Amino acid sequence: MASTFELEVATPERSLVKEQVEEAQIPCKDGYVGVLPDHAALLSELGYGPLTYRQGGKAQVLAVHGGYLQIQNNVVRVLSDVAEPAAEINVTRAQEALKKAKAEMINPVVGIDIASALSAVMRAEARIQAAEALAKKS
Repeated sequence: MASTFELEVATPERSLVKEQVEEAQIPCKDGYVGVLPDHAALLSELGYGPLTYRQGGKAQVLAVHGGYLQIQNNVVRVLSDVAEPAAEINVTRAQEALKKAKAEMINPVVGIDIASALSAVMRAEARIQAAEALAKKS
């Protein structure tokens, strides 16, 4: 039985992670998936939220926003539409974006797409949750 698996996290713009890790918690469309070595094969749509993983006993956190997850042969590939390390998140800016997106949903202006506003709310919440998760793990 393997003690680690390879985790790859990438966006269309950049590769964020390509490392051997001990475990991961990944937000999928219908809830979180916990991954340990030798996990069964899986293909899933990503959700919005913090992706956490443990490498060398140290917790790492990323915010992910949609995309796909593939698990096969001890390789976990996360192909996210948008992702960023929690350490790079400006929490004040994320809170302002959340406030603005919620206001747009409550008082929609002509031409505002409610689905886009909802997506912005979910993205901002994921960023804030990731930053908070990193603060708790540190």
